[in-house]
Amino acid sequence: MNETKQIDARLERELALAIELARRAGRAVMRFYGGPLEVVHKGEINEPVTQADTVANEIVVRGLLENFPEDGILSEETTDTSRRLGKERVWMVDPLDGTSGFIARDDDFAVHIGLAIRGEPALGVVYRPATDILYWAQRGQGAWRVEADGAPTRLRVSEVSDLKRARLAASRTHRSPRMDRVIEALGIAAETRRGSVGVKIGLIVERECDLYIHLSPRSKQWDTCAPEAILREAGGQMTDLWGLPLRYNTPDVWNRNGIVASNGALHEAVIAGLAPLLREFGRTRVESPPV
Repeated sequence: MNETKQIDARLERELALAIELARRAGRAVMRFYGGPLEVVHKGEINEPVTQADTVANEIVVRGLLENFPEDGILSEETTDTSRRLGKERVWMVDPLDGTSGFIARDDDFAVHIGLAIRGEPALGVVYRPATDILYWAQRGQGAWRVEADGAPTRLRVSEVSDLKRARLAASRTHRSPRMDRVIEALGIAAETRRGSVGVKIGLIVERECDLYIHLSPRSKQWDTCAPEAILREAGGQMTDLWGLPLRYNTPDVWNRNGIVASNGALHEAVIAGLAPLLREFGRTRVESPPV
């Protein structure tokens, strides 16, 4: 067996485990859904955390450590250390992306499990337990969706290339006047507001939307790794606001340069349209410190 086949075989084993852990974490999360929640707030941006986040994190992180002890792990609910920085393979875990949606009971939340190899997304699983919808992708093997016990269907993004026809996947919360300015300047007429990065990327890979723009510097690598892996394999593209690639397993876990996710056909026009607006907003690109 050559090296490429060995890598593919390992990714298949990792994908199978990630799917299993995502489903297990999702079942655990749903035991708390609609019931009394213990909500605390943490971090620089006062993010909500519930006991569901903690329980899901324990399931995923323990499963990864037991099966792939040599890999690094970066998880939202686990204390980060420098150990991962020396690893080529690092798992990026958000055990409950969209906690605000979970608290609000709007179904817009998901379990994210991504794997970055040498700083690039190679595998992604996004599971929406409230609707029992699972998205997954493995590098070179396409992106897939399965609902409940149905058969998997392959995902492919739209071919919309005219911004005036583009449908925007927008955040349900975190709306700013600057985002309104972007939508107006780009000429986007249709949008769908949802929570969770994974849910919004799901809209793009299912051709319900064509574009997602996140101006804020406040998303993190565990928010985007798994969704980016799925979007790439569906033919789409994810970059920062300046059109440069997102990098994973860096010392700074914030996506400080924002996010543009698209069907690919729109990407160049979006980046070009954003350039004068970013100057208007006084935004400059933040260079990541070296590992």
